[in-house]
Amino acid sequence: MKYLHTMVRISDVDRSLDFYCNKLGLKEVRRAEHQQGRFTLFYLAAPEDAEAEIELTYNWDPEAYGEGRNFGHLAFEVDDIYATCDRLMKNGVVINRPPRDGHMAFIRSPDNISIELLQKGKPKPKQEPWASMPNTGKW
Repeated sequence: MKYLHTMVRISDVDRSLDFYCNKLGLKEVRRAEHQQGRFTLFYLAAPEDAEAEIELTYNWDPEAYGEGRNFGHLAFEVDDIYATCDRLMKNGVVINRPPRDGHMAFIRSPDNISIELLQKGKPKPKQEPWASMPNTGKW
């Protein structure tokens, strides 16, 4: 068995691609437009792991998806949790669960999909402002 992808429904292509590609750092691998089914699929992958993909599904006819909490979350390993969270904050992404422990943080996509960021290897030593930063919203 081999992991292929995780599918996430999106409501705004531009906002979602900006978030996943420009802010989170994923790369678009391919896209497929399905005229008859009235949807477009966008396949994204982390530069260091092109085989594991996220499939963003955009249905052309508007639908309300709710908060997506029943989905669970996506998880990515990062080289430096603090630098990653700092870069995301500077790009307007809310850190819902800051990396107080030097190991784990949570953010949410424009469609409210929870994304877990995990420090590669051992946790980093606790560091401000993260150590005392409260949670924001849901994660």
